[in-house]
Amino acid sequence: MNLLNVVQHTSADYLGLIEDHLEGRRIRFRYFRPFTEQGTVPGPGDECDGLVLLGGGPWGSAGGRDVPTLQKEIVVTRAMLDMGKPVIGIGLGAQILAIAAGGSSESMPLEFAVGYATRVVDDAMAGFLPERFPHVTYMRDRPALPAHAQVLAVDEQERPAVFQVGVNALGFCGHPGFKTAMAEDLIMEFEEAPEDPAPRLQQLQLLVPEIEDALVPIMTGIIKVTGLMQIRHRIPISLR
Repeated sequence: MNLLNVVQHTSADYLGLIEDHLEGRRIRFRYFRPFTEQGTVPGPGDECDGLVLLGGGPWGSAGGRDVPTLQKEIVVTRAMLDMGKPVIGIGLGAQILAIAAGGSSESMPLEFAVGYATRVVDDAMAGFLPERFPHVTYMRDRPALPAHAQVLAVDEQERPAVFQVGVNALGFCGHPGFKTAMAEDLIMEFEEAPEDPAPRLQQLQLLVPEIEDALVPIMTGIIKVTGLMQIRHRIPISLR
């Protein structure tokens, strides 16, 4: 069974609906919670087959309200890319992926948006990225992509929604497995919250069936790009 290290930046923002898809494919995952008293960020040498960087709610990366572990996460993400291991960045995680890959991030206010993204590359994610799919963001700042990154889908404002770095790293500005309860918990967890979120929460609730349906091909595409179903031969820890 392959193992993913998953960096969580807030208690409310986690893998969400993605958890069931990973478990169904027998891909293990373990959360790292650096925001807790004894929490840490995984090190570049920690045993794993891939890295997932999750969203951060009102935490960003462009200098206004940076997540406290930003620099450590950039270092471990860059190390993963250098080792050729897959990286999946979601929300704030997509910003960190862009920075680690040689790009940067742009300062933007906290945004809670519910809408759709549109594929701009026909064979994106091995052809499994839907032509149009739900796009839910709860994020401060935005990734500024390195020149070698490929935009796979754009949001309703023609901004990058999904992008790929190299052969096996993917960035999602929206969370493809987002749950309504996650938005509610993010609003309650922090003093800073989007203005009048009720209409978007209602939109999100109506969109849940479409999110669930779209996640099926999206997860297939993620697995194809990252190769997480491939058998990997690890060196036993005792021999290192």
